[in-house]
Amino acid sequence: MGLAKSEIFTDQQNELALFAKAFSHPARVAILQHLFKINACICGDLVSEIGLAQPTISQHLKELKQLGLIKGTVEGTSVCYCIHPENWAAMKAKLQDFLNLDTLINNGCC
Repeated sequence: MGLAKSEIFTDQQNELALFAKAFSHPARVAILQHLFKINACICGDLVSEIGLAQPTISQHLKELKQLGLIKGTVEGTSVCYCIHPENWAAMKAKLQDFLNLDTLINNGCC
């Protein structure tokens, strides 16, 4: 299998790609939307809300947590998850900078 060669790209390019990965699966989007909708930590009812198996939900939560978009705290035998507001705001700012690159282009091309 070939290497991703992520080392040839800037830290910013790699970080933007990781953020895009967070939104690349509808289950992760649904999880984030649900966390925003309830505006509280959630401790386990995502399976019934999203409609996927617990191991699948856990894998998506793990990816979102690794990216820092959500945070989890251990409460008894379960882990409760919520949006990480500071990291979410930082991600929004970085994505906004990227999405605003079109304001720098000259309309004289193509």
